Amino acid sequence: MPKVFSAEIALRGLNPFIELRPYKRRLDEATARALFSEYDLILDGTDNFDTRYMVNRLAVETGKPLISAAITQWEGQVSLFHPASGAPCYECVFPTRPAPGMVPTCAEAGVAAPLPGVIGSIMAMEAVKHITGAGETLKGRLMIHDALFAEVRVIGVKRRADCPVCGASP
Repeated sequence: MPKVFSAEIALRGLNPFIELRPYKRRLDEATARALFSEYDLILDGTDNFDTRYMVNRLAVETGKPLISAAITQWEGQVSLFHPASGAPCYECVFPTRPAPGMVPTCAEAGVAAPLPGVIGSIMAMEAVKHITGAGETLKGRLMIHDALFAEVRVIGVKRRADCPVCGASP
């Protein structure tokens, strides 16, 4: 059974009153543009750089806030990118894709089994805070979670005037 349908069954088992829309397809530009128009907030946990950069570009283009997270081996990172509100976009912070082979995929290097749940929970909490206006989000900040050494660092991130994605936007 595809993961998306397995997840749907598990979530419905936890709460049969929620609305779910499982999508079993590759996220390309046309699909992403159509999907983004239906939502107020985008969460990206994709596993490749081409998709991350595309999602960022389309989030900026549509003016939607983007909560982005990535994991590898023992570490994860999360931020809320939203140039329309003065925060940087993903490409401001990560202007250059790593060279091929520099960042191993989870399939190649593995990932500590609880890490996707930890980082996914942080993403979900960021979404709740953004939607409700509660607390302080990670807008303009990048959280780096090092599970191996039980450390969490939060660093400030800024927009780049020369960013090809959002440098000219307000």
